[in-house]
Amino acid sequence: MKFLWAALLASWLVIGGLVYLFFIKGSVATATDGRTAIVLTEGERDFVLTEMRGFLTAVQQVIEGIDEKDMKKVAEGAKAAGAAATATMPGSLPRKLPLGFKQMGHPTHKAFDELAMEASDIGDAGQVIKKLSALMNNCVACHATYKLEVGAK
Repeated sequence: MKFLWAALLASWLVIGGLVYLFFIKGSVATATDGRTAIVLTEGERDFVLTEMRGFLTAVQQVIEGIDEKDMKKVAEGAKAAGAAATATMPGSLPRKLPLGFKQMGHPTHKAFDELAMEASDIGDAGQVIKKLSALMNNCVACHATYKLEVGAK
C-alpha cells in the first residue's frame, strides 16, 4: 500500500512539473534589460510581432473611426484584433509563452472584441475611448515585462 501511495505521489509530482514547464513557465530567460525574454523560433517570433502590429493597426483604425464619427470603422478595426486573430497561431507557441504573457494576451484580444461590440451596439465614442485606454494598459504592461528573442529553446 505504501508503494501505491508513493507511486501516486510521484506521478502527481511529474504531472505537476510538466504542467509548470509547458503551461506556466514557458520558454524564457532573463533579458539583459531585466525583462523576461521569451525564447522562440524565428517563425513563432514573426507570428507574435505580426499580431502586435495588428493591435497597433486596430488602435489606429479605432482612433480614426472615432475622429470621423464612423462607429462601423471602429468596430471593424477592433474586431480584426479580437480573438479570431489567434486562429492561425502556430501549435508550438502556447507552451512556449509564459502564463503571465498569456494572461495579458487573451484578455487583450477579448477586450478588442468587446470594443467592437461597444462600437456596434451602443456607438458611444466616449465609452470606446475609455475601453481603448484600459486595453492599452495591457500593451504597455506586456512590453515593459517581456521581450521576444530567437533562440534554440
